[in-house]
Amino acid sequence: MKKGAYTLLITPYKNDLSLDQDGLKLLVQKQVEAGIHGMAPLGVTGENTLLTDEEVNTVIKIVVKEAKGKIKVVPDICVMSLWKGIERVKEFADLGVDYICVFAPYFVIPKPDGLIKFYEKLADISPVPIMLHNAQARTGIDMAPETSAILAKHPNIVGTKDGNKKLDHLAKLLHLTKNDDFEVFTGKDTTAFPFVSFGGSGSFTVAGNIIPKTMKNMLDFALGGNNVEAIKLHDENYELFEALRYETNPMAAKKALNLMNLPAGSLRLPLTELSDAKTDKLRKIMLKRGLI
Repeated sequence: MKKGAYTLLITPYKNDLSLDQDGLKLLVQKQVEAGIHGMAPLGVTGENTLLTDEEVNTVIKIVVKEAKGKIKVVPDICVMSLWKGIERVKEFADLGVDYICVFAPYFVIPKPDGLIKFYEKLADISPVPIMLHNAQARTGIDMAPETSAILAKHPNIVGTKDGNKKLDHLAKLLHLTKNDDFEVFTGKDTTAFPFVSFGGSGSFTVAGNIIPKTMKNMLDFALGGNNVEAIKLHDENYELFEALRYETNPMAAKKALNLMNLPAGSLRLPLTELSDAKTDKLRKIMLKRGLI
């Protein structure tokens, strides 16, 4: 799997909260122009679970059409059952995605043996490679490095996006999978440079919605061993990285795009707008960085 920065793409809405297809095309084009390594639509940042199945497929069609052959497309299926996972994996593969990211099944809270069987069965039937996705705050499960390491042996499981920020967790994950054809990515902008500097493969990035060229450059520098330039970009944008996680993702990311007069729109309930206080803080950081 290609190393680097993968933007966790937002899903833009019109004023009536219907899907903004033209806005989505524009956002994808900007990612392509920035040279980002890949895009990950339909994750938490993309409000996957607040979309209809028809809208999910429409998003995939648009992203693939605008990006295919230029940058990698790695959507998340966001399901809790095997049957729905199989359905979406086949649909996404038919629509032309490069990889498919799979959240640990949320709400149901399986044991490790259930996780392993779930992922193995999906990987067995998937026409395209599968990525794991560990995000305890969203699923109630923190996938242990040992579990990921077992799954790394599967020939059709090529990597993981791991949202655990603990150094010992990430270090052990890298250690246990070092001899496998398996890439380990962080899902946090604040840990992107530090993680890559000790062996990580890259980042799935919320900030990529706002500063895709910067994220691409920072990861290229870090992966190329140019830590001086990488840490400069990390430090310059650290406040923004934190701000884009204010309250609940993707509240701040959408607010930032709106402040830049780019397509984003509001959010669907039960998500609501970023608070005025946090919006003021975000605006000040963006002004300081020359983004608005």
